[in-house]
Amino acid sequence: MTEQQRAFSMQVRDDGVAVITIDVPGESMNTLKESFAKEVGELLTEIEQSSDIQGVVISSGKPSSFVAGADIGMIDRCENAADAASLARQGQAMFDRIEQLSIPVVAAIHGPCLGGGLELAMACHTRIASDSDKTVLGLPEVQLGLLPGSGGTQRLPRIVGTQQGLTMILTGKQLRAKQARSRGLVSEVVPQSILLDVAIKHALNGKVKRAKAKLSGLGWLLESNRFGLEFLFKKAREQAQKKAKGNYPAIDKIIDVVRKGVFSGHEAGLSAEADAFGELAMTAESFQLRQLFFATTEMKKETGADGVKPRALHHVGVLGGGLMGGGIAYVTAAKAGLPARIKDINEEGISHALHYSYERLQKKVKRGHMRRNELEKTMLRLSGTTEYNGFSRADVVIEAVFEDLDLKQKMVADIEQCGSEKTIFATNTSSLPITQIAAKAARPENVIGLHYFSPVDKMPLAEIITHAGTADETIATTVALARKQGKTPIVVKDGAGFFVNRILAPYMNEAARLLLAGEPIEKLDKALVKWGFPVGPVTLLDEVGIDVAGKVAPILVNELGERFTAPDAFQRLLDDERKGKKNQKGFYQYGKKVKGKPVDQSVYQVLGVNPSGSLSEEQIALRCVLPMLNEAAYCLDEGIVRSARDGDIGAVFGIGFPPFRGGPYRFMDAFGISNVVDELQKLVAEQGERFAPAPLLLAMAEKQQRFYE
Repeated sequence: MTEQQRAFSMQVRDDGVAVITIDVPGESMNTLKESFAKEVGELLTEIEQSSDIQGVVISSGKPSSFVAGADIGMIDRCENAADAASLARQGQAMFDRIEQLSIPVVAAIHGPCLGGGLELAMACHTRIASDSDKTVLGLPEVQLGLLPGSGGTQRLPRIVGTQQGLTMILTGKQLRAKQARSRGLVSEVVPQSILLDVAIKHALNGKVKRAKAKLSGLGWLLESNRFGLEFLFKKAREQAQKKAKGNYPAIDKIIDVVRKGVFSGHEAGLSAEADAFGELAMTAESFQLRQLFFATTEMKKETGADGVKPRALHHVGVLGGGLMGGGIAYVTAAKAGLPARIKDINEEGISHALHYSYERLQKKVKRGHMRRNELEKTMLRLSGTTEYNGFSRADVVIEAVFEDLDLKQKMVADIEQCGSEKTIFATNTSSLPITQIAAKAARPENVIGLHYFSPVDKMPLAEIITHAGTADETIATTVALARKQGKTPIVVKDGAGFFVNRILAPYMNEAARLLLAGEPIEKLDKALVKWGFPVGPVTLLDEVGIDVAGKVAPILVNELGERFTAPDAFQRLLDDERKGKKNQKGFYQYGKKVKGKPVDQSVYQVLGVNPSGSLSEEQIALRCVLPMLNEAAYCLDEGIVRSARDGDIGAVFGIGFPPFRGGPYRFMDAFGISNVVDELQKLVAEQGERFAPAPLLLAMAEKQQRFYE
């Protein structure tokens, strides 16, 4: 490796401070690779043998990143647990060597300092961070089914306290610079312009010692004795598994390894960490989570239209000031940093939409995530009108009005008249075909679907829906906008339900049938949550709205056939004015006086059901999930989704398909396509033709094919 290709370079200043700069060639962000061990080892040897070097500063040569983590691809190249454990021990040895230097070592942190990046920074004696919004610190390995493998499980609890360290490692929570300072993770937060100068000053005047948490009050009481610590570990395990339902092996391993270090010392903790890292790297859960990470990373490099670049974005228009319109305007102004002009038929709608953004920004200010002047700057990007004033400048107009075809077609005509010839009309419809919305357009090439999920500011997915006449530049520009808004966009073909709602509908229908067959509501929800979904299907029905589900069902049946027929129960519920959470009357009880989440027992009488239950939780989960898997196969075969990868991302980010199962297509590969077909055919015999396996699955089973080779 030549000097120009090196990722780590060192310059010794006249004052005796050696500044090590990390700049991985050809990458926009720094990631740590196995091949860097030799480079770092050579630099450390030079430092150890030099009498002139008085201190060391480690900084980044990238404009917006310290070290974003380690190269995850290293784990995929490991053949067994021993290989992965060896990888961890190599990182541990390197960082231990940094910590054991006899001169001060300071990390100058600007931008993401995550995973292996934070483990590197924690091996330094002092950490200085920039006050930039880009600067975040955390150990997100748990999100890949892993634990920090280069000393992170041992150093973080020592620096910030066992309780705080456990919380960060178990959740993957990232701290902003000021939060990190308040927890003792960084010593000082300064403007980026003086970050290196301050770090150099610390290197000259700093001390060489292991940082140790400064605890007081309850924290000190819990962590100053074995009884308190054992109580802390017990509670951490209970709370973490309450959410994880035993589906994430990394959780118990993290707690065990941190506990080992606390009670048996640093060396024993590191040994346990490396062994656990190796074991977790070989689990099916970590494999699926890593593949999902690779898939989303790969997708970020794509425009949605091969070889076509998006147009520049300067102004966005939003039609409708309701909940969806307000949310769309918020992510446009706050995350994309673009001016958003909201049009509504009355001033009240505009006021509600503006207030929606103000409330969310105000919460950020109160939590210290945003300065007051940033709130004001963001609000200045938002404006409103009851006419179409200013829409001539809009690059994209996002429509979020009622699900009425005539109204949406009128909106298209209005924008074609008021906008420019290149203004993109993106409709946020959740059920109406884009082809029909574009049917009367003078410029159909500019019409596209941009389907957000509610609430817009929290749900990560956006479906970009194309009709036959959508231009490639329209696709690329809409994908770019969605990404700027913080979304993970997938491009899908026009069709009833698009992709996400189409695969969700049979899953929800089957849950409703099981309810009518006597399975208790809480048992149904518990079974699917235990299987890995964030909420159960009955809870989801209450959240989405029983009336909404009732309206969508006939559209799907009309377009896609009898397998989408919903149980008659929907009408009985609507006749009893049960719409779900929106009118505080559904399957569950609502209201200020209601504690917990009790089932509204009167719903059984409305449905004529005597809840008894005869199926196991596993039987319930499989019965609901199989129709979703089957429909996913239909969607891929029909080209609704472009690839299994896109479908898996859509299912995970759109409906919370269990990430540790990889998505519907990866799950089918792991379960076995032949096994999926066998289970579906058993249900055909028991329940009817709605379970008939998709032709694609039958063909794949016969040829012993997989979705991912």
